[in-house]
Amino acid sequence: MKKFSRSGLCFVMLMLLACASVQAQQNYYVDITNQTGYTIMYVYVSPGDARTWEEDVLGRQVLRSGHSKRINLYGYRSPIFDIRLVDEDGDTYTFWNVDVSRHDLVVTLANLD
Repeated sequence: MKKFSRSGLCFVMLMLLACASVQAQQNYYVDITNQTGYTIMYVYVSPGDARTWEEDVLGRQVLRSGHSKRINLYGYRSPIFDIRLVDEDGDTYTFWNVDVSRHDLVVTLANLD
């Protein structure tokens, strides 16, 4: 039986961990339909276990009422996300722990925070 040096064993373990973490990351998407009557100016999507919001995924775009937008989410370990939308008046619509692999969002005034 061949023995590994301590540094060789550490290298092998690090490579196994790196491969496992790469394989665990997946791509997701969520279709958001705006039925609020207002233009959505910002959409923030963060992993469900995050403590802060990530950057606005709309960028320079907006989501007009009556329209839908597909939001692509690349390189995440879980399909569970928190999603916050901000409309033209600054009103927010927050959805917690959305499983985007199973659900899309239709946002209405009933979802107003």
